[in-house]
Formats: sequence, C-alpha cells, structure tokens
Amino acid sequence: MMMDYLWLIATAGGAFALGAAIVYAIMRQRPIPPATKEAQKREIDRLYERPPESRPR
Repeated sequence: MMMDYLWLIATAGGAFALGAAIVYAIMRQRPIPPATKEAQKREIDRLYERPPESRPR
C-alpha cells in the first residue's frame, strides 16, 4: 500500500517538476528589441534573395 503512494508521488511530482521547469523557462524569455528584429529581417531577406538569373521576367 505504501509503495503505491510512493509511485503516485514520484509520478505526480515528476510531472509537476517538468511543468514548473517549462513555465519558468517561458517566463524568463525576454522580447527581442526592435533594432535586433529589423537586423534579423534584413539578414533573412539577404539570405533568401534570388539570384538574378532565376528572377521572373
């Protein structure tokens, strides 16, 4: 009987600890500053730019 409670506590505690770690990680994320967002967008546009010979006419 005691072993059943031990497994229940271990399983529920593990799920709770995992959930708490995920929530903590999400809460610690900071938003990207606008200047950095713009720099990322420019770089992505530069990387995905088509070569001149493959552009539609």
